[in-house]
Amino acid sequence: MALQGNPDWWRGGVIYQIYPRSYADANGDGIGDLPGITAKLEHVARLGADAIWLSPFFKSPMKDFGYDVSDYRDVDPMFGTLDDFRALVARAHGLGLRVMIDQVLSHSSDQHPWFVESRASRDNPKADWYVWADAKDDGTPPNNWLSIFGGSAWQWDTRRRQYYLHNFLASQPDLNFHQPAVQQALLDDVRFWLELGVDGYRLDTVNFYVHDRQLRDNPARGMPDGTDPAVPAINPYGWQWHRFDKSQPENLVFLQRLRALLDEFPGSTMVGEVGDDDGLARVAEYTAPGPGGAPMLHMAYCFDLLGERHDAPFLHRVLTRFGEVVGQGWPSWALSNHDVTRLATRWGGAEPDPRLLRAAIALQLSLRGSPCIYQGDELGLPEAAIAHEDLQDPYGITMWPEFKGRDGCRTPMPWVADAPDLGFGSGATRPWLPLADSHRARAVDRAEADPSALIHRYRALLHWRRDQPALLRGTMTLWPGHPQLLAFWRRPEAADAGAPALLCLFNLSDTPLTVSLSGLADADAQRAQLLPLSEGAQRDGDALTLAPWAAAWLQA
Repeated sequence: MALQGNPDWWRGGVIYQIYPRSYADANGDGIGDLPGITAKLEHVARLGADAIWLSPFFKSPMKDFGYDVSDYRDVDPMFGTLDDFRALVARAHGLGLRVMIDQVLSHSSDQHPWFVESRASRDNPKADWYVWADAKDDGTPPNNWLSIFGGSAWQWDTRRRQYYLHNFLASQPDLNFHQPAVQQALLDDVRFWLELGVDGYRLDTVNFYVHDRQLRDNPARGMPDGTDPAVPAINPYGWQWHRFDKSQPENLVFLQRLRALLDEFPGSTMVGEVGDDDGLARVAEYTAPGPGGAPMLHMAYCFDLLGERHDAPFLHRVLTRFGEVVGQGWPSWALSNHDVTRLATRWGGAEPDPRLLRAAIALQLSLRGSPCIYQGDELGLPEAAIAHEDLQDPYGITMWPEFKGRDGCRTPMPWVADAPDLGFGSGATRPWLPLADSHRARAVDRAEADPSALIHRYRALLHWRRDQPALLRGTMTLWPGHPQLLAFWRRPEAADAGAPALLCLFNLSDTPLTVSLSGLADADAQRAQLLPLSEGAQRDGDALTLAPWAAAWLQA
């Protein structure tokens, strides 16, 4: 059962993402596991998060490190057992943490029994559980759809003498959501984990579930400009408008069925990962009422803040667009995760300014929505350098050398600076990815002992935010755009009448800035008081001076 209390805890709640392979290794085999996570949960609770999200730990051949599921109802032995998972949930709940798990519904492993049966013939009971299509007359694939991991999204199968669809690896065949039995089987698997006590789901590739029945070609887009953080510029996937291979209208009906299931378990929630040509528009669509007015996702996130751009004009455009399209929908804002270069390196380069990283978490926790923090960002970990011979990620191996893949953000968590394996495991076995020397000085034990370390800023802001209704649930109103300054009001909703409003200001540049509050038409700003939690900000009468990468809150 979910924790008692506010069933809408997710609205403004902070989620901490754990990548199980790299969090903590309890049995010393070089791979993180569920008992290791359980032993380290207090770290997350002390930080002030409300929930953990576990990347996949299901049984899998691990061609894509768990995102290729071969059994939706079991734990892969490398991570432990179902009893280990039950113990993890009990410990998390005892610490006041909800548990969300990654649910990979759009595709399975080619070793899943469903696919083994489906590919055996064209007339078996599961023959249409996956997306099969005949070749064209010249033997080529049915259409021009591409795989995100490179090449055609169609793989020839000699058993059926047909192609099957795979939006990712060829070993990750796409399930056919036009088959009602497929939807029901997946809903039954979702229910299994809810009954085991999970509090919610992160839904992988949530807009990929349904494909166009007619298998129409995607229209050409031309060479992309390389600004899409989800698809590297060297990847031909970005040369198409993905009009038919994903984000189909029928997807909304399935999301309503999924939501109805979760509503049977009060306090449960789900956040969808949206990879789309217009991510914010899809977030708006998926978190609004669907066909007939029934609800769909609680939250969704896209990749707008997972790229390199973080200047004030860019963020103002993103948030303006957010205000225009999302309406009452609810986003989850992530600045980092297991699929992109680590925040410290992506925004800060080889030598990130510590003030930038402090401003980044201040900004993330001030936006309207539910923040998601990736393990290690509270330490300011930079991207790890991985040699070609040490690469594990199939995406990086395919796209090397121009794109080095996702291994650099997935290296083991550093717990103890002076331990041979940074406290990740026993030290007897080499970890599955190399340890990063650049992480040693930022290990948890060193950070906890250093009052100026980033983790203390995270902890202070997370605990303060819990008592700010305007930040948890309130509205957001942007100030006009500025070359250096991003500013917006967060005001409490009607249900929190009497709670203070907050003016949030961020100097997103390496140059100081002075704002004249008396010169503004905003009377509330003129009488608002600067909060002590602000950093790099000084007020002298009506003049507010912001140092480089300063974050300030004025309370009215």
